Amino acid sequence: QVQLVESGGGLVQAGGSLGLSCAASGSKISINDMGWYRQAPGKQRELVAGITRGGNTNYADLVKGRFTISRDNAKNTVYLQMNSLKPEDTGVYYCNAFFVSPRIGTIWGQGTQVTVSS
Repeated sequence: QVQLVESGGGLVQAGGSLGLSCAASGSKISINDMGWYRQAPGKQRELVAGITRGGNTNYADLVKGRFTISRDNAKNTVYLQMNSLKPEDTGVYYCNAFFVSPRIGTIWGQGTQVTVSS
């Protein structure tokens, strides 16, 4: 069974850093786009950053220059390095991935809490 397992969330003070990772488990996996989203309390889930299989990236304006998304295709893992964190970055962070093998489309991780204290 294919699934995405996230790790790395936690509590950090404003100005600090956290790194998230999301690994796909399963056999004979091939993934195209991967991304990170977040959902703050009372708000809709929003895109934070995305990355293609070839390494092209895009970021939400609110995180440009502070967050970096990367991936390791051999490990089927996507990372999010978050620096200069702000209280407004608080939320549940979800990774997603578009699977071409198996042909199951987009799968979401279970989410990991990131809390930035002021």
